[in-house]
Amino acid sequence: MAFELPGFDLAAFVRDTLAEDLGTGLPGGGHDVTSESVIPADARFSGVMDSRDAIMVAGLPIAEAFFRALDPAMEIEVLVEEGAQVSPGTDLMRLSGNARAMLTAERSALNTVQHLSGIATLVRTYVDAMDNPHCTLLDTRKTIPGLRMLEKYAVRMGGGSNHRMGLWDAAMIKDNHVLVAGSVGEAVKRAVAAGVTEIICEVDRLDQIEPALAAGATRLLLDNMAAEKLREAVGIVAGRVPTEASGGINLDTIKAKAASGVNYVSVGRLTQSAPAADIGLDFTPL
Repeated sequence: MAFELPGFDLAAFVRDTLAEDLGTGLPGGGHDVTSESVIPADARFSGVMDSRDAIMVAGLPIAEAFFRALDPAMEIEVLVEEGAQVSPGTDLMRLSGNARAMLTAERSALNTVQHLSGIATLVRTYVDAMDNPHCTLLDTRKTIPGLRMLEKYAVRMGGGSNHRMGLWDAAMIKDNHVLVAGSVGEAVKRAVAAGVTEIICEVDRLDQIEPALAAGATRLLLDNMAAEKLREAVGIVAGRVPTEASGGINLDTIKAKAASGVNYVSVGRLTQSAPAADIGLDFTPL
């Protein structure tokens, strides 16, 4: 299964992850001592990866790449599509090939699918709790270093959308920027003067809305506002720019906050602390 993700080098990710597990470059490293000492070099396994819980699936093409990196001739059948919602006991992938290669790649492949499917599953839980087709669930930059592209991909597989990808693709003016600039309006003016075209400005008070808009903000992040206050803020903005609710959003509060009329709701927990999905891989000697 071909897997292409802008800004993500799959071959390098697979190579570096396997090298970490194998201890490549370390004294005595560079090999799987258990498999090499216990499993004959020509032994073959068949395997089935399956979900033990109801999950949203993400990461199967990356798991496939781990196995193929160690056994290019491995027979692999991916049984479900990325972003599919599956029930407990669903088979996700079948494999047949060199036993050592399967065992060496197993943990890296499973870790990736468990982590990404865990994110996608949590995202779907939030989308369902929000229950609002007029409001979009967004992630944040609260990602594990080195995994941002994959984690944000998993958010999309769960039915969410991505906020800015990093520090480069939009300005986000927050309280510390305002502290240095002196005011919300002045901070936004500086971003406009610098030629930034997308300027997200965080406001936590209603009286900051008009100065931010007058200075040229293209989106307002309404920070830590209760649903009633969000509704008031949306009324003041009156559709001039998109609005985003952020802060204090959980499964109990997201529906009311989304119903306030904001265009977006952002949740850091989606990538910061999603639990891993329960996915297993069972082998049978051939």
